[in-house]
Amino acid sequence: MEYLHTMIRISDIEESLDFYCNKLGLVEVSRHEHEEGRFTLIFLTAPEDMNKVIEHRAPMIELTYNWDPEDYKGGRNFGHLAYRVDNIYELCAKLIESGITINVPPRDGHMAFIRSPDGISIELLQKGDALPISEPWLSMPNTGEW
Repeated sequence: MEYLHTMIRISDIEESLDFYCNKLGLVEVSRHEHEEGRFTLIFLTAPEDMNKVIEHRAPMIELTYNWDPEDYKGGRNFGHLAYRVDNIYELCAKLIESGITINVPPRDGHMAFIRSPDGISIELLQKGDALPISEPWLSMPNTGEW
């Protein structure tokens, strides 16, 4: 068995790409318009996984945009996506500057949670050992759901 991708339904292509690519740092691998089925598929990956995607077509996220409007509620029932990051403090600071809420701050120097525009919970995990515990993260409260 081999992991290929996770599909997430989105309600706004531009808003979702701004979040996943411009703010979180993923890159678009491919995009497919399916006129007969009235949907668009956009495949994304983490920059460090691009060689794996080229070789194995995995691991990726598949953003599915249905052309006919639908109301996607929840997101939490999906669970979460998880990404290993080089410096969790730097990324969380960058996300805050971009207007992203840190739902669970990296108080332990190792783990944080954010949510996508469609409510998908995303776990960020520090690569290697946890960073030294520091402010403002240590005192930052949880916000919303994750």
